[in-house]
Amino acid sequence: MGFSYAPAVQVRSGTERATLVRRTYGLVFLSVITTILGSAFAFAQPAVMDASAQHPFIMMIALFAPLIMAQRAAREFPKNIILTFLFTFIEGIFIAPFLLLAERNAPGVVSQAAILTFAAFGVLSLYAVVSRRDFSAWGSFLMVGLFVLFAAIILNAFVGSAAGGLWIAAVGVMIFSGLLVFDTWRLLRSGAYGQDDYVLAAVAIYLDLLNMFIFILSLLGGGRRR
Repeated sequence: MGFSYAPAVQVRSGTERATLVRRTYGLVFLSVITTILGSAFAFAQPAVMDASAQHPFIMMIALFAPLIMAQRAAREFPKNIILTFLFTFIEGIFIAPFLLLAERNAPGVVSQAAILTFAAFGVLSLYAVVSRRDFSAWGSFLMVGLFVLFAAIILNAFVGSAAGGLWIAAVGVMIFSGLLVFDTWRLLRSGAYGQDDYVLAAVAIYLDLLNMFIFILSLLGGGRRR
């Protein structure tokens, strides 16, 4: 879920909605490609990979800075696009050590997780499109679940329980699957976004997709986290 604020211009017609959806999913697709390129860059540069693994807090600062700026400049083209791609490229570098560790422990697991993630993305997005349900009540429930999930991750980092890691991964998959449905519904039905808010919508869906992939990968890898 992205940061939300009052849209500048509300979507008023089917054509405007279609434009918003097309721009959003186009940006999501390009953001995923940019993340893959970021990970490939880290794999090709051992010094970058080592720095990402050894200095996670510095990487998080480098990661969140362009994200926050992209959200604040969400309607300022092309600044919004450049900052979004910078964020997603750094995200690829940030997750590269985790991908390397997962692949070493179980060769081929990254590809399996990617296939499962995109299959789940298709099914959940289709469900949000065809369902006539009002998913507005899901937002607060999923946000509470997200805070509990993060608390559990921090606690398990000290405990180091493999079984706890598996449970956290399973719950993480469910929470971000729910958020994907909710954010897709917000884009398509709720009127939460204005016609120029495609960056806000794309970042929300991208984060749902990325976190779902990370937790699926962790689940397939036996709950191991870096």
